[in-house]
Amino acid sequence: MSTLPRGSVDSHAATVPEWYAVYVVSKHEKRIAEHFRSRQIEHFLPLYEVRRKWKDGSKVTLQLPLFPSYVFVQTARSRRGSALEVPGVLSVVGKRDASRIPETYIQSLREGLRLGKVEPHPYLVAGETVRVKTGVMAGMQGVLLRRKGSFRLVLTLDLIMKSVAVEVDIDDVEPVHSCN
Repeated sequence: MSTLPRGSVDSHAATVPEWYAVYVVSKHEKRIAEHFRSRQIEHFLPLYEVRRKWKDGSKVTLQLPLFPSYVFVQTARSRRGSALEVPGVLSVVGKRDASRIPETYIQSLREGLRLGKVEPHPYLVAGETVRVKTGVMAGMQGVLLRRKGSFRLVLTLDLIMKSVAVEVDIDDVEPVHSCN
């Protein structure tokens, strides 16, 4: 096993695709995702459905970004700059390795959206922290809330200061005890 000199970059790690959040022009997320698609940059724009009623009384179902002003891209660290070349992309969120988003977070979001159990939620700093014991979200931690007779787990991505609420069965979560 070799060790790298302090301050050097592991060239293999720089070429392995990782997920990153990119901050984009507000209300242009879908257009920017289309640019990523045409440039063959792997991306993920999580959308959720919401029913709205217009002033004229008509009802419409909209697909809105789960994280307004953010799109996720999967690219090698050494190629993150290619995402910045896309019109409307303002910055890659975070610095160096701390900015990577775990694949499990992306997969959990995709599964929650597929099941229709994910919706936006205000960013939370404090609250009761729980861990999911079983299912596709096993191991995920978040804040437990009660809403209309069901339970929701608020998952937070601190890097972009956004949260989402996911329906959970109360039997599938356990408290996370801090070591103070």
